[in-house]
Amino acid sequence: MFKMSSQLENIIAAYQTLTKIPSVSAGRLNNAGRQVTAKWSVRNLDKGKSTKYVSAYTLDDNLNVVAESDFGTDVSNELLSAISPRETFKALIREEKNGKELKKQYLEVWNKNTLAHCVDLTALDIHGDVYADSEFSSLDWSHDETSLVYVAERKLEKSEPYIKRKVEEKPKIDGSGEIMIKKGEEYVYKQDWGEQLGGKHLSVIVVCKLPEETFTVLEGLPESWCPGQVRFNPEGTGVVGVAWATEPRRLGLIFCTNRPSYIFSLSLDGTIIKKLSGKGLAVRSPRYSPRGDLLWLQRTRDGPHHACHQLAVIKKGAPNYKKKTEVTIITDIVQTSTGTENGHEFHGLYCQALPSKCFSADGRRVVLSTSQKNEVRAYVIDIDTGKIVDISNKRAPGSTSVLDTRADVIIACYSNMTTPGQVIVARLPPAGSEGDIKWLSVSSPNAAPASFASSTVQYMELQHDTQDTVKSFNAIYFAPKADDGKKLPLIVWPHGGPHSNFVNGFSLEAALFNMLGFASASINFRGSTGQGDASVHSLISHVGNYDVKDCYLTLTTLLERDEISKDNVFLLGKSFGGFTVGHLAAEYSDMFKAMVMKNPLIDLATKGHYADNSDGCAVEAGYTFTEAGPISEEQLLAMRRCSPLAHVHKVRAPTALMLGAADKRVPHFQGLEYARRLKANNVPTRIYMYDDNHSLSSAPVEMDNLINSAHWFMEHLNL
Repeated sequence: MFKMSSQLENIIAAYQTLTKIPSVSAGRLNNAGRQVTAKWSVRNLDKGKSTKYVSAYTLDDNLNVVAESDFGTDVSNELLSAISPRETFKALIREEKNGKELKKQYLEVWNKNTLAHCVDLTALDIHGDVYADSEFSSLDWSHDETSLVYVAERKLEKSEPYIKRKVEEKPKIDGSGEIMIKKGEEYVYKQDWGEQLGGKHLSVIVVCKLPEETFTVLEGLPESWCPGQVRFNPEGTGVVGVAWATEPRRLGLIFCTNRPSYIFSLSLDGTIIKKLSGKGLAVRSPRYSPRGDLLWLQRTRDGPHHACHQLAVIKKGAPNYKKKTEVTIITDIVQTSTGTENGHEFHGLYCQALPSKCFSADGRRVVLSTSQKNEVRAYVIDIDTGKIVDISNKRAPGSTSVLDTRADVIIACYSNMTTPGQVIVARLPPAGSEGDIKWLSVSSPNAAPASFASSTVQYMELQHDTQDTVKSFNAIYFAPKADDGKKLPLIVWPHGGPHSNFVNGFSLEAALFNMLGFASASINFRGSTGQGDASVHSLISHVGNYDVKDCYLTLTTLLERDEISKDNVFLLGKSFGGFTVGHLAAEYSDMFKAMVMKNPLIDLATKGHYADNSDGCAVEAGYTFTEAGPISEEQLLAMRRCSPLAHVHKVRAPTALMLGAADKRVPHFQGLEYARRLKANNVPTRIYMYDDNHSLSSAPVEMDNLINSAHWFMEHLNL
């Protein structure tokens, strides 16, 4: 019988402890701002998936909690939910499965404690699955509470082989006509939207009129548009939404905010359609304010996958279909930094979406949150003047993510690396005094391991003495208390993306390493978001250079500290983070004891041919992405030269690779090729292959790769 080592038992015990800590995934206020409903997610190891549940809290006039639900309510099979404007109804899309094959989706509408409507959408058979992802999905009520709108997969036309023996069909006698079946098209390739959006090919907008329980698929959009994020206009005469271009092809959408798209309006009869946003843009998150302004986020199309956004507005009511609409920029792209009204630095907007409800009661201010250097920070922006005020929870360093705003009450999630997420609430002060905001706790803080109380979380502001246009970057140092005379092993940990960032928020993975005695440096190298758009673009044509130099400067700065062990430095990288640690392991081959790479980007030249977001390979190497014309050998060579595959022969650190067989972002053969070359050079190598996508986040896969990552490091400690 296999007997686990005490080392492995400690890792498993630490992981089990951390999985019992729930995280806040959403929150909602009622119209009066006195009832809070928080949605939580907690890993359920026995079920092999996360359990989602809601808890409710009642607030008094001073926003103190006076009552809360006795127990959480399991909502794991609810895909989407929405409360009607006057809170008369609650609509939800529920999914139920009977075994592995049979899946059904239902639209339910509840009137307080009564089920007023329940429709089997699968049996209705007018569209495919309802979209519940972060990019396309929506479930929105009309203002008169009679209709709902959502997004679903377009129903595919039926097809059959050219030759198929079947019962002779008799003519229909009811005059309904024949269903046209296309022959020989069942194998025609249908491109989807890539990583984590598999099976989503072309979406449709569906309107349900509840009194009659009638469903209409809205027509009128060009066939090359794929709509999402739809909602009714204030008059209920049409919808607005985002339409992504599908030609010349669909590029991976998730985490890529640079895809060509439009804000559009469409009348309910499909006869009047209008583009509301400008040309050459990528847009997202349309929101109507209480006074009728239409706001959204926008940036230039193409370029880096994620970058700084503008906050745009069309003022006063639904768009006039007969006149040209005027778009005003409220918050512009920030190249480095600007100041807020209360004296804080502001580096621009990098949020993937605006909160569903994000306005002051009078509609003159918008409340949102976005990453800023090492934190997620909350802001109030005046729609008319563009003035920005930082309203983050400042009781302790950490991240404040806005969840909902109603009746001038705001709820948010607050956490840091030693404090699990909790729901906080505040009243939005009058215009001009937002900086005086006072945050109060709603949910009780979830218990964190006792060792976190003595852990260190430190922001590192670092700068190169060079002639580079952008010289500065930052990192987060997270370390347990070192026992007397004992030095801490260090994990050098650049993020993926490459245009994303680490923030001081609770992370199970970082917490796990901390509990096991590792210090970590989470590095926001140049190119990271939250530091100004100039920093994002500075990495272009400098991948494998700036990111590597920034990690090395962080490492050498930390090695000057007495508590860090120079003989126990490790590398951890996922996706583009794997790209960076691959370079570090080759360039400084004697510095690292071991390396873990998760779905690593190994070679830009070959990823560009097969990945769902292949445009990034050319862009990061400094070229304009195009698939027209001849293939450029110069580009291929440049992409290979800046990739870790070109330097794999220099690597000496024992390496574990965790790969997803269903990864569309970085195809797993990249990691396999890297592993083969490591083995050929006698580097100890282990490969884990998971039936998962790029994120490796399904419950069984996360458990295995996190435990094995920690075990790999601990096996190679120099004791």
